[in-house]
Amino acid sequence: MSNSTDQDCRSILLVDDSFILRDRLAEAFLERGFRVSVAGTCDEAVAVYRLDPTDLAVVDLRMPGRTGLTVIADLKAIRPEVQVLILSGFGSIATAIDAIRLGAVNFLPKPADADDILNAFKRGGTEVPIVESDDEILVPTLAQAEWEHIHRVLADCSNNISEAARRLGIHRRSLQRKLRKRAP
Repeated sequence: MSNSTDQDCRSILLVDDSFILRDRLAEAFLERGFRVSVAGTCDEAVAVYRLDPTDLAVVDLRMPGRTGLTVIADLKAIRPEVQVLILSGFGSIATAIDAIRLGAVNFLPKPADADDILNAFKRGGTEVPIVESDDEILVPTLAQAEWEHIHRVLADCSNNISEAARRLGIHRRSLQRKLRKRAP
């Protein structure tokens, strides 16, 4: 399989059940001139990809339903030259090796921004043009990162507030107060 040319890698599929992270990445890639598709589950990703294949795909490892590793083969069956990167906050060396064996070009731990992702594709052998921009890329605030982390843990606990509070190491009522606040 040959590396894609600069012109070819201008579209990306972002698959993550955390809509905040997914939307933040989508905005960052749009600012860099990419055509962006998004999905919140593996099955949704395959459906979206079937309708509008992209050159690159960033897939979260842990999502409700199937694991991100299972979607690599599905995307490659639709378009063999797709370059897939697995993104995870819960990865291990063994999982990274599995991802590469299944056809991913690289494995990247969370948190990761668009530049981290582009560099990971590059390290994995994919030619991805990086458009220079005079605009500063916004870094999430501490409040945004906290809000995203809380909702990620809550999703991992199937929205069980007591279990999420236990995993976060805070009181259940404190978590409930935080959840009532709007996203930063």
